[in-house]
Parts: sequence; structure tokens; C-alpha cells
Amino acid sequence: MKSTAKLVSWIALALTVVPSLLFFAGLLGHDLVKWLALIGTIGWLCATPLWMGRELQVDASQVEI
Repeated sequence: MKSTAKLVSWIALALTVVPSLLFFAGLLGHDLVKWLALIGTIGWLCATPLWMGRELQVDASQVEI
């Protein structure tokens, strides 16, 4: 699951960056770039939190003073 989420995350990130470069080179139209960037952004925001976890904070009840 984690490796699949990483793969989806990288593909979505590429969908965000690569169309902008292709537009700059004159190979894609503006409307297509906007749609691909939107799809890539949504995909990246959905996939990345699944594998890029954080350390859980220590609960106060678990700490002995």
C-alpha cells in the first residue's frame, strides 16, 4: 500500500510540473495545462499523506515524571 501511494504521489507530482514545462516550450495549450495541473494537485494531496507519515506525539498519560 505504501509503495503504491508513493508511485501515485510521484505521478501526480509529475502531472503538476511537467505540463507547465511543456506549456513553456509551446507544446501544450493553456487549458490543458490547467486541467492536468489540477488533477495532479488533487492526486498529490490525496496520495502523499498516506505514505508521508509523522511521528505520533507522546500522550501526557504515557510520560512518567
